[in-house]
Amino acid sequence: MHFLDQAKIFIRSGAGGPGAVSFRREKFIEYGGPDGGNGGKGGDIVFEAVPGLNTLIDFRYTQHFRAPRGKGGAGANRTGAGGEDLVIKVPVGTQILSDDKEHVLADFTKPGQRQVFLRGGDGGRGNLSYKTSTNRAPRQHGTGWPGEEMWVWLRLKLLADAGLLGLPNAGKSTFINATTNAKAKVGEYAFTTIRPQLGVVSHKGREFVLADIPGLIEGAADGAGIGDRFLGHIERCRVLLHLVDATGEDPIEAYRIVREELEVYGADLPDKPEVIGLNKIDALDDKAVEKLRKKLAKASGAAVLPLSGAAGTGIEAVLDRLIEAIGPAETAAEFRESDDGDTEWSPI
Repeated sequence: MHFLDQAKIFIRSGAGGPGAVSFRREKFIEYGGPDGGNGGKGGDIVFEAVPGLNTLIDFRYTQHFRAPRGKGGAGANRTGAGGEDLVIKVPVGTQILSDDKEHVLADFTKPGQRQVFLRGGDGGRGNLSYKTSTNRAPRQHGTGWPGEEMWVWLRLKLLADAGLLGLPNAGKSTFINATTNAKAKVGEYAFTTIRPQLGVVSHKGREFVLADIPGLIEGAADGAGIGDRFLGHIERCRVLLHLVDATGEDPIEAYRIVREELEVYGADLPDKPEVIGLNKIDALDDKAVEKLRKKLAKASGAAVLPLSGAAGTGIEAVLDRLIEAIGPAETAAEFRESDDGDTEWSPI
């Protein structure tokens, strides 16, 4: 299944049905009169967050959504049938943005969350409702109120407990493959990851969701590379795992580049708890690894955990630290279901 995290769609609620113009003519009834019923209400546009979805690919092929209009009224004071609501199912973590992407109109963070986004138009009045003491046989009726319509953007922010980030080729895909059930592409070149990856980590009786996004490069927050588009997927994570390539030309500079991009991007990413991992230590001797670890710890002001995703070295210590930062299972569950925009995501 292709991954798509944003899509533009057109939505329109149903118009109300017209009221009826009708007069009663029944045998043995001395007085007739108007008996036209009101029109039915138009269908609403309803969004619903459902578990089991992790992409917006369906909205690439279906971009127009129109709810049915209400039926017209009838004689004998019969109200027309209302139009059925159109329910649009989206993945948990979907945001609805205005056409200019400047305003968040809705945010779906819990499975089963529903919201009436556009209300259908009310039905028009039948001629019975126009009857007065001076207008005994009205022939006017309401045509029904129109529905609402607009273009909106859907933006998906995947929900995970921990987010994995770093420069291209930092070994993120290898790490997520080694610790989760994901099967991310691994290659000896940059940007082997071109879409976010999700995996479930099982460690010491605990499970948590780990998200990997494409590598960041300098200037990513201003649009360079592809990682900036996917930074939104780790906005809801409780902790960030920052991998630094120990075999790179300048690991300290690599760490600084990513941190600066987080600062420019904002959205509270710089303030999230961070676990720093010095990756690919299997390619260096112990003395070189220890020297790099101390330099990186001094530059970051935090503890640095040496590891090798390919060799499996040091992974246990990193997972221990991630679980400690995520917190107890009960606390993590409360966090994911809180009202600040975080909720539990069930991967498929």
